[in-house]
Amino acid sequence: MKRIADLSAVRYDEKGLVPAIAQDAATNDVLMLAYMNADALKATLESGCATYFSRSRQTLWKKGETSGHTQKVREIWYDCDGDALLLKVEQTGPACHTNAYSCFHNPLTARDGQSVSFGLLREEYELICDRREHPVQGSYTNYLFDKGVDKMCKKIGEEAAEVIIAAKNPDVQELQYEVADLLFHTMVVMAQRGLSWDDVLTEIKKRRK
Repeated sequence: MKRIADLSAVRYDEKGLVPAIAQDAATNDVLMLAYMNADALKATLESGCATYFSRSRQTLWKKGETSGHTQKVREIWYDCDGDALLLKVEQTGPACHTNAYSCFHNPLTARDGQSVSFGLLREEYELICDRREHPVQGSYTNYLFDKGVDKMCKKIGEEAAEVIIAAKNPDVQELQYEVADLLFHTMVVMAQRGLSWDDVLTEIKKRRK
């Protein structure tokens, strides 16, 4: 992250604060809203890790300092009036203290009554990783971990074949179901081998031309 802007362009309110919106740099999903003062912004620029100002505790707090759910800042933008900041970040783990991928997971209005984004895949991946670390009796995910990579790969092969068959059938809902199965089993293998969605998205970004 290069510091190229004049910091005097940032306009703080009467309390010395400016709202800061964190956005996933890979997916553009909005993750959270917090506040910064001049010291928090300076700390963020110097460390490359999102640091905010807690209005309740009246102190700086580095995102993920206790939870490990850090935000590596790629870019910082300010709006046309200079009174709001946008942080494009690489999010590790969920952004919300409720363990949701994004703090904005309660739809007030949404298309067809649903609010679905790529963040759902991240949440599912985190759940799969949690199952690996904290097994649950009767969990299908833990069954796959117990059986190992060979079983996982066999399931991926089966699901890939079912995606092919569904793609040739007229019912698109069948394809939807089979793609979801394929993605799930792929994520189990990813978790088994320590490969994250950030790793996959980085590879995809390299291929964009």
